[in-house]
Amino acid sequence: MIFKICSQSEWQDACAEGLYHGAPIDLQDGFIHFSAAHQVRATAAKHFTGLPGLVLVAFDEDLLGESLKWEPSRGGDLFPHLYGTLQTELAVWVVDLPLDANGQHVFPEDIEA
Repeated sequence: MIFKICSQSEWQDACAEGLYHGAPIDLQDGFIHFSAAHQVRATAAKHFTGLPGLVLVAFDEDLLGESLKWEPSRGGDLFPHLYGTLQTELAVWVVDLPLDANGQHVFPEDIEA
């Protein structure tokens, strides 16, 4: 599984259209940023600390085809990047990412720490 963090409103708009084109940073970079399970908490801490109203969307990477590339990013770790739009129906699940008292997002327990 790979994961996308985005705002609830972004995801709702994408679902209404059936396609997710990406967040502003994705559009700027030319690909949709994802994180693997061992990366997603650090991604949230680095880019989303204190931001309410986010969701975590899970995808089966095997269903994304050849448009998904694993490329070096933060610290040389390989991150999944999707070149193209994303069909929202491919989401395996979507959960809210509430904030704890310290402004950190609370992840489902089965996501690697």
